[in-house]
Amino acid sequence: MDEVVKLVSKKAGITEDQARIAVQVVANVLKDRMPEGLASQVDVYLKGNGGKNDLGDIGGKLGGMFGKK
Repeated sequence: MDEVVKLVSKKAGITEDQARIAVQVVANVLKDRMPEGLASQVDVYLKGNGGKNDLGDIGGKLGGMFGKK
């Protein structure tokens, strides 16, 4: 998660503590809205145990979840 937190901090111009809270909030919202199998992968990815391609087509699935196809 540290890599994501640093990226959010840099891009948003906020402290790492603020970015960590933001990442946790977004991760929890996503996990609440995803099917169980995908939700567990969010934690795997944020803990650094997942590679760039480990989430498969998650972008497409998330887009569909939020109304984009």
